[in-house]
Amino acid sequence: MRNLFARLYSIYAGLIFALSFLLIFPFILVCIWIPGWKKYGRKINRYWARAYFICIFLPVKIQKSDKIQKDKAYIYLANHFSYLDIAMMGFIPGDVLFVGKASIRKAPLFGYYFKNLHIAVDRDRLKSRAETMKRTDQALESGSSVIIFPEGGIFTKNPPEMIAFKNGAFRMAIEKQIPIIPVTLSYNHLILPDDGKLLVHWRSAKMVLHEPLFPGNFESEKALKENCFHVIQSQLNVDNSKP
Repeated sequence: MRNLFARLYSIYAGLIFALSFLLIFPFILVCIWIPGWKKYGRKINRYWARAYFICIFLPVKIQKSDKIQKDKAYIYLANHFSYLDIAMMGFIPGDVLFVGKASIRKAPLFGYYFKNLHIAVDRDRLKSRAETMKRTDQALESGSSVIIFPEGGIFTKNPPEMIAFKNGAFRMAIEKQIPIIPVTLSYNHLILPDDGKLLVHWRSAKMVLHEPLFPGNFESEKALKENCFHVIQSQLNVDNSKP
């Protein structure tokens, strides 16, 4: 009975996702095509993400540090265990650009939207990585924030344990002196596990936006990376130790 409910709920969640995206897609196209309007397309993206969780009756608890300043550029770094993570990052405040895999561009319609409003990177191509760094620099210099999954994708075999972080985001933070916001997505691996079944299990979700990590407060890139990892993993351990 439990699996039947999960299957029905998953079908419903999938339909709502597809239908709601088709509904907003014409407005996103307008924002892509009109010069200077891409930030409005990303704003629609944020409203869509928040409305989606309401429509599927999935509550999201947000814990946010009061030290995060409005309209300041940050590098948001989050654990990545589930495809649900991308949608939930719509709760990040302000104008933010995702830095994601180039394979997303192959998805019908969604790929076009992502390619034009966010940043897609092909990690196997040196030229693509250089272009990604350039576009990310431009976004940060314009006052926008960026969202990066520092594990590089969904690779862990034992969530909620993360794998080691890649260096790129931390090197950029130090070079540009942009604060990092560690983000913990506590239960997405339980709601939509990366097990190939594509079953959505109903339960409340949780996102924690931790205090900013200022690069100047750390003696090295390694120290900054280790501290960010510790902050996120400690929250994961606490939240997932509860019965």
